[in-house]
Amino acid sequence: MNLPGQIFVMDQQVVCPGDLLAEGDFEIPWSPYIYKESNRYYASVVGVVDVKNGTFTVIPLKGSKYWPRVGDTVLGMVEEIELYGWTVDIRAPYPAYLPASSLLNRPITAGEDLRRYLDVGDYIVAKVEVFDRTTNPILAVRGSDTGKVTDGTVVSISPSKASRLIGRNRSLLNTLVSMTGCHLMVYPNGMIHMRCPSSAQEEAIKGAISLIEIEQESRISDLTEKVRRFIASKLGETNASSSAEA
Repeated sequence: MNLPGQIFVMDQQVVCPGDLLAEGDFEIPWSPYIYKESNRYYASVVGVVDVKNGTFTVIPLKGSKYWPRVGDTVLGMVEEIELYGWTVDIRAPYPAYLPASSLLNRPITAGEDLRRYLDVGDYIVAKVEVFDRTTNPILAVRGSDTGKVTDGTVVSISPSKASRLIGRNRSLLNTLVSMTGCHLMVYPNGMIHMRCPSSAQEEAIKGAISLIEIEQESRISDLTEKVRRFIASKLGETNASSSAEA
C-alpha cells in the first residue's frame, strides 16, 4: 500500500500529548485528539493509537467518549422516540439518530407507532453513515450484522479498552471466547454483546471484563495471562478447557 507519508507509531501504542504520530498528507477524519502543524500530526491526549488501512486515530485512555467514524459498526441504546426515527446513545459526545426508514426499509407514515419496532431501552446495532463537525452521527441498518438486539446480554467497557480487545492479533478476545464458550461481539464504542451457554460462563466473562477495565497493564500478553488465570479461578481449569472444546 502506497501511503501519503510516514506513520511513526504502531497499532495499540500508547501516546502522550505532543507525541508525533505521522508526517505527510493523510486524509483522516477530524478528531479533537489529533492536531496538525504543517504536515505533521500530533496526539493531543494520552491515548491508544489505532492504525488501520493506512490511516490512524487516537482513542483517549481516561474519561473517554467514543469518537464516531463513518463506517464503524456500533451498538447503542434507544434513548428517545421521535416522529420519524430514534435518538440512540452510542457513548459519543453527541446523540446519534437512526431514521426509521433505514430500519424498516420503507417510508414511514406520519403518526406511525415506532414503539412497535424499537422502544426506549432497546439495543440496536447499526453503522455510522454520516458524521462531521456540523452534523450529529446518523446511523443506518445495513447488512446481516446490524439490527435490533433480541437476545443475549449487553455490557460495556471504555472505548480505549475495547480497542485493545479487538486490536492486533485479538489474543485477549480469543482468550475470553475460548475459555468460556461464549460468543462475543465487541464494538468500537465499548459496547459488548455476549451470548453464553450458562450463567456461570456469563458471570466469568463479566468479571474478566471488569478486570480489563481497571487493569493498567500495558502489555497485552501480560493482561491476557491475568485474564486467563481469572477465568480459570472462576470456572476451574477443567471447566474452562471444556468450554474451549465445546
